[in-house]
Amino acid sequence: MSNYNLETILDTVINADCVETMKKIADSSVDVIFADPPYNLQLGDALKRPDNTDVKGVYEEWDSFESIAAYDEYTKTWLTEARRILKDNGTIWVIGSYHNIFRVGYIMQDLGFWILNDIVWDKTNPMPNFKGTRFTNAHETLIWATKDPKAKYTFNYEAMKAMNDDVQMRSTWEIPLCTGKERLKDEESGAKLHPTQKPEALLYRVIMASSNVGDVILDPFFGTGTTGAVAKKLGRRFIGIEKDNHYVAGARKRLAEVRLSPESAALEYTCKRKLPRVPFGAVIERGLISPGDVLYDEKKKHKAVVRSDGTVKFHGETGSIHQMGAMAQDSSTCNGWAYWHYEDKKRHRLVCIDEFRQIIRAEIYGE
Repeated sequence: MSNYNLETILDTVINADCVETMKKIADSSVDVIFADPPYNLQLGDALKRPDNTDVKGVYEEWDSFESIAAYDEYTKTWLTEARRILKDNGTIWVIGSYHNIFRVGYIMQDLGFWILNDIVWDKTNPMPNFKGTRFTNAHETLIWATKDPKAKYTFNYEAMKAMNDDVQMRSTWEIPLCTGKERLKDEESGAKLHPTQKPEALLYRVIMASSNVGDVILDPFFGTGTTGAVAKKLGRRFIGIEKDNHYVAGARKRLAEVRLSPESAALEYTCKRKLPRVPFGAVIERGLISPGDVLYDEKKKHKAVVRSDGTVKFHGETGSIHQMGAMAQDSSTCNGWAYWHYEDKKRHRLVCIDEFRQIIRAEIYGE
């Protein structure tokens, strides 16, 4: 079996079985995997609305398995290949419903994946429960995981916070189902091209959160190409694998219509971790804070004395602003720049020392 040269399959849709295709991809070669596998819904009889019209569910052959054991075996097979081709510091996202996501998560842990988060996609416009026999199924779950607990994975925390009006983004995402012009239709019948097309807004968050410009995103169940469309818009590379010829045709047409913005700023995003490092000692060197000055936490419960070498003294112990901030909170880690404050007597208030870091960055780097 010949292997793929990765460059030859970037930004393409491969019309084939995902397991057999992934077997041809080299170890540790993709940055992010987004997988929307079969849910094994097992709906049984056709669903009816109160007016006796049919509800379009998922009755396609690709979602049918002869048993739970067969579904588990298939899940283990494709996840094993996915883990092999994922980079050591890469991440994988798997989405599912209550029908399958718990089994998927169990298998992922058995295979050695380390779960970072489970994200609840709260659908703002879910399909009602027409029979009135259960709660309305209004959410799906995404599992976000790495190959190893110590993996130095990408998480664009600041960008996600900026997207959320400068509030830390939570693990519940309120996003509507894919509807309107975004929903791909069959050109002949006018019906939905795919029964479970995911909204671009959902993939936008996934890709923005866990990848960087130029990263390779692989989707082994590509469907109508939502992952590829969003990856292309955000300056990422993609590899799509899809077995169904009908979906592939729709995805390729969709991708051909995606246009990139000519503005260079379009692909920029907030990421403080990439900013140049500024040592606390530089604040003292420039006279913004002097040896002997006192630093406080936000509530003035704790205080530390600044030393001439850039360390601080707290409760008889000395160390960096980060180490002493962690000690004050009885924590293993601390961002000292955000924890410690300086009393500005002219403004009669406490000032976060991170303001001084920003001043120095502006002076040195023109930021």
